[in-house]
Amino acid sequence: MSPTLNNIVSSLQRSGTFMNSLIAASTIGAQQLFSSFTFSCPCQVGKNFYYGSAFLVIPALILLVAGYALRSQMWTMTSEYCCSCGPPQRRISPLERKLACLQFFSITGRALVAPLTWLAVTLLTGTYYECAASEFAPVDHYSVFDNVSVNKRKEILAGFPCGKSAPSDMILVRDEVALRHRYQSQMLGWILITLATIAALVSRCLARCCSPLTSLQHCYWTNHLHNERELFEQAAEQHSRLLIMQRIKKLFGFIPGKEDVRHIRIPSCQDWRDISAPSLLCMGEDLQGHYSFLRDRVDEDNEESKPEGIELKP
Repeated sequence: MSPTLNNIVSSLQRSGTFMNSLIAASTIGAQQLFSSFTFSCPCQVGKNFYYGSAFLVIPALILLVAGYALRSQMWTMTSEYCCSCGPPQRRISPLERKLACLQFFSITGRALVAPLTWLAVTLLTGTYYECAASEFAPVDHYSVFDNVSVNKRKEILAGFPCGKSAPSDMILVRDEVALRHRYQSQMLGWILITLATIAALVSRCLARCCSPLTSLQHCYWTNHLHNERELFEQAAEQHSRLLIMQRIKKLFGFIPGKEDVRHIRIPSCQDWRDISAPSLLCMGEDLQGHYSFLRDRVDEDNEESKPEGIELKP
């Protein structure tokens, strides 16, 4: 991939508007596929409400949880500012707490895009709402239901979403009930979209007003966090690879991938016991934490004893 294309992809990934639009479009497509292949109203008394409500609410909750769980910033904040299981490592300043709160609100806004899109699209479609509300349609003003018992009325209403064959005098009632449910569902959908838009605008304005940073400082801080994580991941990958290769060479006598292997080392039983015991990272009063199963004992033992290797003659 060319550098220009890399820059374009990187800028699009960092653009909040583009990412939110991509998430919303993906949610709409998933909702349409989900409705086409999985949803089928049972049209039975006592089941329509639970079935329709489950398809309306549960996917939104799953998308909300996934929106939080898939954000790496969420886990970084949890480990640095919220988790109090381990000993305190440093003092968190009030400015850091404010910045963490702003970042949490930003993560929440991104996480709410998918569930709100799901709710809005399903309400505008009206299929789930029509199934859930079918048993509760007010039909007392229809004369055809005057001599119908309550149980029989519920059974007839529960069958309306499936388009079951109904008496000729019930067809007009079924169509009017379906139109009323579509009207209610779409009105709720537009109300939800309006409230979400207003809430997003107000929250963004409040976040900028309450932020301890100016506009330029906020832009710099955002770029700083992105570059810091990107460079840290690159440096951490290179550092850990070099460290592991060094320890593996001291343990086995050679580095994987090299064709010219002249010396190998057979690890002792104590070496296997040492590398089989997991160690914690920078816990307690240890000034230098262990970062792998190989641990520092292998380095210390090899530096002290330096056993003779086995020379492989070609």
